[in-house]
Amino acid sequence: MLSEIYKYRDLLSMLILRDIRIRYKQAAMGFLWAIFMPAVAILAGILIKKAMSVVSGQPMDLKSVVSISVKVLPWTFFISSIRFAVQALVGNSSLVTKIYFPRAVLPLAAILACFFDFGISVVVLTILLFIIKIGLSVNLLWVPLILLFLILFTVGLGLILSAANLFFRDVKYVVEIILMFGIFFVPVFFDSSMFGKWETFVLLNPMGSLLESVNQAVVLRQMPDLGWLAYAGACSIVVFFLGMAVFQRNEPYFAENI
Repeated sequence: MLSEIYKYRDLLSMLILRDIRIRYKQAAMGFLWAIFMPAVAILAGILIKKAMSVVSGQPMDLKSVVSISVKVLPWTFFISSIRFAVQALVGNSSLVTKIYFPRAVLPLAAILACFFDFGISVVVLTILLFIIKIGLSVNLLWVPLILLFLILFTVGLGLILSAANLFFRDVKYVVEIILMFGIFFVPVFFDSSMFGKWETFVLLNPMGSLLESVNQAVVLRQMPDLGWLAYAGACSIVVFFLGMAVFQRNEPYFAENI
């Protein structure tokens, strides 16, 4: 499948550009939408932190705000990628039924288009971190590896769900509900340590481990927990190859079932 996708890399590039243009065409805010959505999530997290600080009587520190900002961006990328990937095959039914190409480029293009939005948000956040003088650290070198695991996990899950949604159209509704409430089960607005004895269960979710690793490398300026990072990496790789296997096995039946 990877070799097929590489052969059709020009088509993949065109689909990515198409998805980006469609998303921002006739949008009054244009590319500012890539900043607006994470900003709303960050604001919601700050309000939650403020409410907790008022109840506990402890002041809300700057580090907790920065932590929310850093973890919201990969989480927003993940949920937006899954939402678009789930609909990628059904939404392009005319292409699926009429011409041959590796169908995996459709969910992959949707995910990479979301990564473009993620890149814009990261640039803006990086500028803000420099303004508020969050220092650099050698542990930032861990960030590319963490992002690689995040992409592999997202692509693998996106392939599985896009294929499942083609055969069972209610999959998109189930996914939407899970994503809506998922933020309460991953350490985005909270640190995993706040869950106490339930911390292990939170980190068993690969997204939880990846978000905590990002926070440790960027905000806390320390080496990520290598045990949990290795666990998240292994899960990401397994999900990626599982997604390719499931997608490739069911691809011959797409046209007749869409």
